[in-house]
Amino acid sequence: MPAFSAFRLLPPHSILLQSTLFKPSIPFLSYSSHHLSFSSSKPSISSSTFSSRFHPIQVAPSDLLADKNDLGPVPEISREVALELYEDMVLGRSFEDMCAQMYYRGKMSGFVHLYSGQEAVSTGFIKLLKKADTVVSTYRDHVHALSKGVSARAVMAELFGKATGCCRGQGGTMHMLSAEHGLLGGFAFIGEGIPVATGAAFTAKYRREVLKESDCDLVTVAFFGDGACNNGQFFECLNMAALWKLPIVFVVENNLWAIGMSHLRAASDPEIWKKGPPFGMPGVHVDGMDVLKVREVAKEAIERARRGEGPSLVECETYRFRGHSLAYHVELHRPDEKAHYVARDPILGLKKYNLEHNLATESELKTIESKIDDVIEDAVEFADASPVPPRSQLLENVFADPKGFGIGPDEKYRCEDPGFTQGTAQV
Repeated sequence: MPAFSAFRLLPPHSILLQSTLFKPSIPFLSYSSHHLSFSSSKPSISSSTFSSRFHPIQVAPSDLLADKNDLGPVPEISREVALELYEDMVLGRSFEDMCAQMYYRGKMSGFVHLYSGQEAVSTGFIKLLKKADTVVSTYRDHVHALSKGVSARAVMAELFGKATGCCRGQGGTMHMLSAEHGLLGGFAFIGEGIPVATGAAFTAKYRREVLKESDCDLVTVAFFGDGACNNGQFFECLNMAALWKLPIVFVVENNLWAIGMSHLRAASDPEIWKKGPPFGMPGVHVDGMDVLKVREVAKEAIERARRGEGPSLVECETYRFRGHSLAYHVELHRPDEKAHYVARDPILGLKKYNLEHNLATESELKTIESKIDDVIEDAVEFADASPVPPRSQLLENVFADPKGFGIGPDEKYRCEDPGFTQGTAQV
């Protein structure tokens, strides 16, 4: 029987195990024994940089990640950094847990996509950035906004659709944006933010090399999921970024699922990091459930971009603990798969590390958790008490025209006509 026919007929959980298209000798969705070292020259396959901390694990696709306790020592961090990382991750998790409560109480509407379980990726990268560095997110953007410094009040109010939100209530859950904090937006369409991030990185390079702003060393981090990596703009932007050596880090938050489609069934080669080398940039796979390992790889990639040595592709293997969105009541993940990752909760992992290495006491960590509880409660109270956007705001920020809707036949702004929006909005 032809290989493709066999591939189609096999049950989903055994497709890649039994098909002749699968080569068991290749480490699957685990640390590879060969990674690309970061260098300014065209990268070559090497084990010198990463093999000492990323060990190959031969696992079947249905087993996902094996026990990674033998991956060698994690990088050392200071007490200050340890507490900062822990506080940021707890903030993200607690915020998302509260979002779930508020959604089911009717305070939010539509599709609300939570980030629970993926906090190590956001914290690991964003806490290494300068305020002026830019971040482009996805529809799972609440925690990216928080890590970048947007207040919990502003994010929660935006989710409530209130005028005090970071986008005045017009962006909502999937379109967080804050120019002040370098957050260039959450994007609802798959892969839509990748070209925007590439443009931001081009802007930084243009300012430095053409406008001669010698102090402009800004870096852009583009977050996107595994589902975006089969889209055309992903490849187009990798090519452009490598061609022009743009200061950007492409970060794949591979949570193994694109809505209800398993990544193992959607990609001809599920090891996304391999897509970097053909474009002349390093490709690295890292355990996205370990904030310290994420931070170590992120530091190298960000510094490389800041030095003007070009882009990197980093695949963070992580997991979302909740369904695709709160509107989905059916959980598509296998129980054993979910249990495997829940047991590797990134927050509990960091907590254990901090205690074992005397970087914090149990009391100090509880104080942080209590502080975050207060921040979240305050954000909810603030959002609930905030006003809804005024009716006059309805047509603003829709078109390029600064007043919102262009000029009518009478050469007056349409939005100034009090009858124009009559009946179109009930606030």
